[in-house]
Amino acid sequence: MSVEAAPLAAGQGPMDTLLVPGGWSLSDALRDQPLVSWIGRAAARSRRVASVCGGSFLLAEAGLLDGRRATTHWAYSEAMACRYPDVAVDAEPIFVWDGPFVTSAGVSTGIDMALALVEADHGAALALETARFLVLFLKRHGGQSQFSAVLDAQLADHPPIRAAQEWILDNLHNPLPVAEIARRANMSLRNFARVFRREVGTTPGQYVERTRIARARELLETTDLTISQIAGRCGFAAPETFFRSFGRTLGLTPKEYRHRFQVISPSGLIDRHQETDRSPA
Repeated sequence: MSVEAAPLAAGQGPMDTLLVPGGWSLSDALRDQPLVSWIGRAAARSRRVASVCGGSFLLAEAGLLDGRRATTHWAYSEAMACRYPDVAVDAEPIFVWDGPFVTSAGVSTGIDMALALVEADHGAALALETARFLVLFLKRHGGQSQFSAVLDAQLADHPPIRAAQEWILDNLHNPLPVAEIARRANMSLRNFARVFRREVGTTPGQYVERTRIARARELLETTDLTISQIAGRCGFAAPETFFRSFGRTLGLTPKEYRHRFQVISPSGLIDRHQETDRSPA
């Protein structure tokens, strides 16, 4: 199958939005000085400039992001920070809006960014209607973390640690003291804690908490369970503990998160105007 496009005429007039994508040919594009120079010139006559995934590298290569915050796919954030030390690279958000420049973390987060651009231009109602029509999350704010992708990438190569992680995932509804997890890995507590941090990049306790939050997010997005029920299923001893942990991790209450991100329920699309959730904030 061939996907073709006509060459873009450079033109001389103003542009509304310059959108720069990434892709597997990014390394070649970064060496294409005429392309990089054109991006710099085009940006100067654009109302705003946006990028998807590795497209932020091209903006940085053109010097457009110096002194600004920007993001890219979490897997390449370190490389971007090393290559462009004058850019404040933030690996956490799904997209970052700094002045006229908007950079998104990956392909799917480019959709979130696009909805934010629609909202900025035409209001929340049209952005909401667009998201509903495409059966997307209503809106994920730019500050939303790339956390779920990072968590998936933390599965360890070391078999005992990976086995412990899999056991954690199967038992989130239970108390998970680190001593019990170490016993499941057939390791001493001290050695387990040391090897786990080396392999996963965080302590066992922090990993358990983040995994509980990840499961809670999934349930908030895809079910109509009450906040208390979700807290119980994710292993939080009390709803209050869940609220504190969730807020500390994501900067939102569970109720706020559900209101922003839940679109599909077992009964279909949710009508926000008829929403009857009375769970505590």
